[in-house]
Amino acid sequence: MHFLDQAKIFIRSGAGGPGAVSFRREKFIEFGGPDGGEGGKGGDIVFEAVAGLNTLIDFRYTQHFRAPRGKGGSGSNCTGSGGPDLVIKVPVGTQVLSEDKEDVLADFTEVGQRIHLLRGGDGGRGNASYKTSTNRAPRQHGTGWPSEEMWVWLRLKLLADVGLVGLPNAGKSTLINAVTNAKAKVGAYPFTTLHPQLGVVGHRGREFVMADIPGLIEGAAEGAGIGDRFLGHIERCRVLLHLVDANVEDVADAYTTVRTELEAYGADLTDKIEVVALNKADTLDEELADALAAELEAACGHAVHRISGATGAGVPELLDTLIGHLVSEAEADAAVGEGDWSPLG
Repeated sequence: MHFLDQAKIFIRSGAGGPGAVSFRREKFIEFGGPDGGEGGKGGDIVFEAVAGLNTLIDFRYTQHFRAPRGKGGSGSNCTGSGGPDLVIKVPVGTQVLSEDKEDVLADFTEVGQRIHLLRGGDGGRGNASYKTSTNRAPRQHGTGWPSEEMWVWLRLKLLADVGLVGLPNAGKSTLINAVTNAKAKVGAYPFTTLHPQLGVVGHRGREFVMADIPGLIEGAAEGAGIGDRFLGHIERCRVLLHLVDANVEDVADAYTTVRTELEAYGADLTDKIEVVALNKADTLDEELADALAAELEAACGHAVHRISGATGAGVPELLDTLIGHLVSEAEADAAVGEGDWSPLG
């Protein structure tokens, strides 16, 4: 399945049905009078978050969504049937933005969440409703209220507990493949990951969701490379796992480069809990690995895990640390009663 995290679509609710012009005709009943019924209401445009979707690829092939209009009224004071609502199903984590992307119209964070974004037009009045003491046989009727329409952007922000960040070739795809059921592409060249990957980590009876985004480079927040487009996918992560390649020339500089881009992007990414790991430590002798870990600790200000995504060395201890942070976050959210859903809960 192809991954698509943003799409532009056109939506239009249904117009109201016209009211009827009708007069009662019944044997032995004189002066039956008007009996035209009202038109039916048009269908609403409804967005619903559903389980089982993790891409907006369906909206690449269908960009126009129009709800049915209401049916017209009829004689005997019969109201026309209303147009059914058009339900547009989106993945959890989808945001609906205005055409200029300045306003968030809806934000779906849980399965089953529904929002009526556009309301269908009301039905028009039938001629029976125009009858007065001085106008006994009205022939006017309402044509129905018009529909609402607009262009909107859909943007998907994946919901995950842990977000993987780092420079290209830091070993993020190798790690997520090793600890989850993901099948991320791995290669000995930059930008092998072209779209985010999600996987479920199972460790010591606990489960959590991990997300891997394409590697970041200097200037990513201004559009350099491809990682800037996907930074939104880690906005909702509880913990950031920052991988640093042990084979780069300067591990402290590699760490600082990514942190600078996170800060430039905003959205409080630098305020999230961060766990730093020196990856590919198996390619170094122990003395050099110790020196690089110390250098990295000085740059980030806290302890650094030495791991190897390829061999699994140090990975269980890293997962223990991640689960510890996630459990602490979940308990803190439960204490205030307004935490986001987490598979750890």
